[in-house]
Amino acid sequence: MSAQKGSEKPGSQTKKFGKGEREIPHHTQKAKKFYPAEDEKKPKKVRKSIKPARPRPSLAPGSILILLAGRFRGKRVILLKHLPQGVLLVTGPYKANGVPLRRVNARYVIATSVKVDLKGIDEKVVEKVSEEGYFTREKKNDKVGEEAFFKQGEKPEKKKVSSARASDQKAVDKTLLTNIKKEPMLLEYLRSSFSLRAGDRPHEMKW
Repeated sequence: MSAQKGSEKPGSQTKKFGKGEREIPHHTQKAKKFYPAEDEKKPKKVRKSIKPARPRPSLAPGSILILLAGRFRGKRVILLKHLPQGVLLVTGPYKANGVPLRRVNARYVIATSVKVDLKGIDEKVVEKVSEEGYFTREKKNDKVGEEAFFKQGEKPEKKKVSSARASDQKAVDKTLLTNIKKEPMLLEYLRSSFSLRAGDRPHEMKW
């Protein structure tokens, strides 16, 4: 015999088997025998809130930094400005050691105690350089055709720096070089590269 109770789920039935009872779900409530081959991708829940990067107190604008990674590792550069996400805007200057205006991760630099006066630098140029789309590469519209295929053995063309970037670099370097030349041996310090030899103890060095 089967009896239906009001407190039970709609469609479920309770049947007696001997001395006990057993609830039988409706066919619509039963588990599916077919499952999709691929699981549906669900967006990952991010519990941590994104906080703005806090620069180290030693990374003050005007400080001379030593680069530890990248193309210009070992070079000394001047910190111009803090950018979001822990990125620093630095320059060599380019005329002193060949390091142009570029962005550097704050984790891969050593801050020294030497500082350079940044007075006189055009703030508009620094704001322009610190914009997001300034360092993005320009897309090439030239498609690889037969002529480019047969020119593989020839020397590749040199990358040309845009005139706007070159003018911004000159505007920043001109003021920096005048301030650097006021301090004795500072220009030679920026031109020299940093390196460690056998037996050197960097943890005991005074930066």
